[in-house]
Amino acid sequence: MIRLFAVVLAVVAALVTAGTATSAVGTSFPAGFPTPTDASLGVPVIGFGAAGPIHRTPVILLHGNNDTPYPTACNPYGDVHDLATYLETRGYRPSELWGLGYQGDQCDLLADQTKRSGEAHSTMANVPELRAFVRAVREYTGAKRIDIVGHSLGGTLAREWMRQDNAYHRVGRLATIDSPHHGIVNCSPNPLNYFQLPALGGFTPDSAICREYGADDTPFLSALNRHETRGPTRYLALRNADASFVYFSEQDGVFAPVPAEDRLGRPHDFSGSAALRGYRAVNVDFAGQGVYDPILGTAHLGILNSPAAWGAVADFLARKHDD
Repeated sequence: MIRLFAVVLAVVAALVTAGTATSAVGTSFPAGFPTPTDASLGVPVIGFGAAGPIHRTPVILLHGNNDTPYPTACNPYGDVHDLATYLETRGYRPSELWGLGYQGDQCDLLADQTKRSGEAHSTMANVPELRAFVRAVREYTGAKRIDIVGHSLGGTLAREWMRQDNAYHRVGRLATIDSPHHGIVNCSPNPLNYFQLPALGGFTPDSAICREYGADDTPFLSALNRHETRGPTRYLALRNADASFVYFSEQDGVFAPVPAEDRLGRPHDFSGSAALRGYRAVNVDFAGQGVYDPILGTAHLGILNSPAAWGAVADFLARKHDD
């Protein structure tokens, strides 16, 4: 059964410092870790993890499209690292916290912004990196299962890998944070969809990302959502309920609204895209998340930097039994 909560966060801004304490979570992999290669870039993937014994199920944290597992010279976000730091304060060891950067440091975007929507950033192109990374983490730690937390594209990347490999028995819990389970609003052919512009990512109807997510019935999403929450995995979906520039035709920080249309120009409401259906899923709605994005003021990026979202993820991962 889906449980739905409304969480208004204007009164908790003071908690944003909860994850800023000194942390042992690093920005590299430990010696001896079999680091996979990023097939699109031809270099080892970036990320973090640590040596040491494990007492909890290891957690793999996945960033969203055009992000990184920690801040880099070309990307100031990388907030999954702050989430990992918070999980450390909740009892996780650095050896139990792993981050995968499946799109590099994003410096290649400086020369070509349309890579944001291109093949190398698509879900299908990055499943092999996640597959290899999960295998490497399991072999290095000795864990039989892992948990996954994915923001935006990271959440659907995890689901697609699980679907392709029938890997549900390998994933105890999957938490998705504002992930595009049912498409995005940024792919309309309408001239008012400024995300089509090369300088803003080139999200044209036929770009790789839009072929995957530009409508709720693309071949990719139709296959992915045939069974949204297969067991024995348990699922948490955190969703912005008031604004998110990838789903709502509403102002989100610096981003003005675009038409509520899909990649074929059909009117469509994507505002519920980040929810998951099925009795194994818990859906939690948030509001006011733009206050946690200090750069662009967006709810879509802010929710990953939100102490209330961090708490919801930590509580979900810590649960021993399910209703």
